[in-house]
Amino acid sequence: MSSIGDMSDEIQHKSYWRFSKQDFLPEESFQSWGNYRSALSETCFRFKDRLISRSDDVNEIGELRKQSENEMKRCLTWWDLTWFGFGSVVGAGIFVLTGQEAHEHAGPAIVLSYVASGVSAMLSVFCYTELAVEVPVAGGSFAYLRIELGDFVAFITAGNILLESIAGSAAVARAWTSYFTNLLNLPSNSLRIHTNLAEGFNLLDPIAVGVLVIAATIAIISTRKTSLINWIATALNTAVILFVIIAGFAHANTSNLKPFFPFGAKGIFQAAAIVYFAYGGFDNIATMAEETKNPSRDIPIGLLGSMSIITVIYCLMALTLSMMQKYTEIDKGAAYSVAFQSVGMNWARYLVALGALKGMTTVLLVGALGQARYTTHIARAHMIPPWFALVHPKTGTPINATLLITISSALIAFFSSLDVLASLLSVSTLFVFMMMAVALLVRRYHVKEITLQTNLLKLVLFLLIIIASSMGTSAYWGLSPNGWVGYAVTIPFWFLGTTGLSMLPQQREPKVWGVPLVPWLPSLSIAINIFLMGSLGAEAFERFGICTVVMLIYYVFFGLHATYDMAHLHRKAQSTEVNNEDMIGRKGP
Repeated sequence: MSSIGDMSDEIQHKSYWRFSKQDFLPEESFQSWGNYRSALSETCFRFKDRLISRSDDVNEIGELRKQSENEMKRCLTWWDLTWFGFGSVVGAGIFVLTGQEAHEHAGPAIVLSYVASGVSAMLSVFCYTELAVEVPVAGGSFAYLRIELGDFVAFITAGNILLESIAGSAAVARAWTSYFTNLLNLPSNSLRIHTNLAEGFNLLDPIAVGVLVIAATIAIISTRKTSLINWIATALNTAVILFVIIAGFAHANTSNLKPFFPFGAKGIFQAAAIVYFAYGGFDNIATMAEETKNPSRDIPIGLLGSMSIITVIYCLMALTLSMMQKYTEIDKGAAYSVAFQSVGMNWARYLVALGALKGMTTVLLVGALGQARYTTHIARAHMIPPWFALVHPKTGTPINATLLITISSALIAFFSSLDVLASLLSVSTLFVFMMMAVALLVRRYHVKEITLQTNLLKLVLFLLIIIASSMGTSAYWGLSPNGWVGYAVTIPFWFLGTTGLSMLPQQREPKVWGVPLVPWLPSLSIAINIFLMGSLGAEAFERFGICTVVMLIYYVFFGLHATYDMAHLHRKAQSTEVNNEDMIGRKGP
């Protein structure tokens, strides 16, 4: 007991602002060059250990949180989470990508693109909700995957989470500048600095950097105050959205809907994969579980309630835009503002631009909260230096993690255009959501040391069939969108894999709230996410592949050894604790 008390006193006396080697590289592998060379020589062994090792609920909820030294403050209710849902989702996606994709890929059928991506998003929301209630920690999907699929899979996903966070914030910040320019009635890109750099990186954006810094500063000060600011801004944005829908339909012209499918079905799904970005952000709610007063009640209401309403709003807004203006005339940068100008409501363009700015501001605000909490838990596991896991004792917020995400986002927002960011972001988002559905199925059908080996092999086989058949369907769509022979093979295999899963005994029932129709809904989520990924262009996958290779290099030289040392230190502590209990038991009363 005294050692625990000493450790507590030591933590209390430590300054939050410290920068020693032990704060960044405390693991044994990095204490000397000799240790590091020794660790590298064991890379294959350590990789195998991390590949097959699994965390557990108790470790994620209890032990890892101690790495932050201070607790986050439980101050949020379902009301806060619902408005956080609106604030984190409704922003650049609907106001910017709708016009871009209607103009380039879907035409008036952009509304069907939102239906397709909305169905996929809702399936992912189901998976997130169950897991967030079962494992209420700041790590969100990273924590869930560490438990169900292991460290390596969690790391690849963690890399994509960070990529999604950084690129997402950068994309929204760039869009903020576009709408601010429109609000001031200035020419497009007039507030950006023009350079001779490569196309897509040649318009420097200092305003985007400033907006990111302001949002991060508010998020750092207090979670509760951030929630209040988000509620006010989101309420105003909701009023603008209602105006857009009502006034838009009042000035609708159904002739603008013809032709409805100018780019065919392929264009609809290609646009759906891009506008999926508009639904991104709801996973931020899951990361706030540690700060939620009653996670088992508040998270389902906040997630499912907000996303259901948002899906309907998105479809109505997409339909409104398509009926106000011919798809060939839709402005790709500030679609709604220009659309109202085209029907004679010049004043409305300023109201819409102001609403869009408010929406994008709340996206950045809630994103600064959620993304920092992802980063905090990733650092708790030592995937990145544990210095980023620290929670400030006064604010109860992870300042270091917030700074990491903000500085990285600001650097990218300063150089990269929105279209470069959106395609990369969609691949990353779809990949993470697909992995979440896999994790949910593994959680339901496998429990360590309980599930029979034969049932485990069947689970792996059926999951591989589901994933492979989904990839086959996506590939055939890309190669032959008007064909049908390939679907006659891939879709029955998907049914076979899902039916096989349904015949296995479920090993775990959800404690409070569970996804209905398991395994069918999670399996459908896997299929849709992979299908939408396949609808993206080759360039997006090239960027995704490059980023993944960089992540793997980082993992081999740093993440693997840090997490290996951390895991074995934890096992040694558990072993010592068991031995001490045995000794006490032998002495007896």
